Amino acid sequence: MRMRKRSNLTARMERCAALRIDEPAALRGRWLEAFPQAEQIYVELGCGKGRFTADLAEGLERILLLAVERVPDAMILAMERVQSRGVDSVRFLDLDARELPNLFAPGEIQRLYINFCDPWPKSRDAKLRLTAPGFLRLYADALAPGGQIHFKTDNAPLFDWSAEQLRAEGWAISELTHDLHAAGPTGILTDYEARFLSQGMKINRLVAGKTPATLGTAAGPVPRLRGASLVDARGYAESIAHQQKEEP
Repeated sequence: MRMRKRSNLTARMERCAALRIDEPAALRGRWLEAFPQAEQIYVELGCGKGRFTADLAEGLERILLLAVERVPDAMILAMERVQSRGVDSVRFLDLDARELPNLFAPGEIQRLYINFCDPWPKSRDAKLRLTAPGFLRLYADALAPGGQIHFKTDNAPLFDWSAEQLRAEGWAISELTHDLHAAGPTGILTDYEARFLSQGMKINRLVAGKTPATLGTAAGPVPRLRGASLVDARGYAESIAHQQKEEP
């Protein structure tokens, strides 16, 4: 889905400049030194418009939440959302997940959130999924022992494939559901999630913990991904079926 261009983007970014870190690599290994009010670091990959970011941060104590977003027109909405609530425990980063080794020393973060990432449905693009082995090993390096990945998606094939990759890479899955909101809205929602939930779509969620058996980059080359195509892309098939049912 293409993000609509925001008006006065440069001026709005300048007004939120205090929430953005332009040279995060300079803080590698000393994030908690730079933010002494925090005791742990959480990272959110792809914060979008920031509903999840702002709500999560308001419920955290002594946590530095680093929200990553590559789309400026989405990031500005997230930054303004956080700023309007007076939350000072969030900082925003414009970078690619592959840059994590340059930003964090081994074991420097405690939790990683991946919400509704691009499914990259074609097999040839599987390595680009944020839950592909290449990325999982980067996360393993950055996460402390026992650190966790929290993953949510509406795409069931992506979810099942991701769970398979996590297990193969030595992660311990402690929570897993294919219908998170079966008994009503549960936990903190993203903007995507709220819309999908209103359409009756099911949300998949898991929590995976780093164990002594979890593979990091030192384990060597990642396995080649064969036959990794997904049945649908971001739940579109289910969404279209729902829309057709509502049409007169």
